[in-house]
Amino acid sequence: MTITTEFVIRSPSLPLVALAESISSNQVECVHGLCRERTARVFVVYLDPDDEVSADELAALDEVTDVTPFGRASGKDVYQVTLELADVVSDAFAPERFTASQVEPTVVTPDGWYEKKLFQNYNAFNGMRTRCEEYGIGVELISISQNPPEDDDSSQYGLTDRQQEALQLAIGRGYYESPREVSTQELAEEMGISQPSMSSLLRRGERQLLTAALGSQPEVKALSG
Repeated sequence: MTITTEFVIRSPSLPLVALAESISSNQVECVHGLCRERTARVFVVYLDPDDEVSADELAALDEVTDVTPFGRASGKDVYQVTLELADVVSDAFAPERFTASQVEPTVVTPDGWYEKKLFQNYNAFNGMRTRCEEYGIGVELISISQNPPEDDDSSQYGLTDRQQEALQLAIGRGYYESPREVSTQELAEEMGISQPSMSSLLRRGERQLLTAALGSQPEVKALSG
């Protein structure tokens, strides 16, 4: 079951952040192919006309190697920009480790890149986050939501969507490792609920899984004397 995530990535190596810092809106929208193609270097950039950024000014940026104006669309000035990415960025987003689909354009701000992406599951997102952190790129999860299945069948284990989301998050974040790598308080913050609610979701989900697994076993009757 896929998940939709919203997160911010931060690194001094990220391109276009300096541009966002230099314009009055402090915001640049772009569409890119990172996470899907290792050689992705072409970004489509959307700028507010009020920021008055020209093609020459874009070309003057250190990371930009080519600029093609596309005109104006939906009230934005659109450019195709070819970038020279830092090795840590292209390696961190290598698609052979994980895949993700861009749900909305990336929003570049002075604070970093705001992303909204679709992942196959939480483990796929966590793999991306771990990979980024290995290369010194910080990832702050803002929100995560589980997308409904394509059919109306209930979970084969009888879990509610919320229980399944909680369990997947706990597994992905190392809650069931020994020693535990995350607390229920941290899990609760990621799901936007209280710590008691998180603990309750996990307990009820665990109990349902055990009931589904063990309850289907044939009953063993004691031998009569």
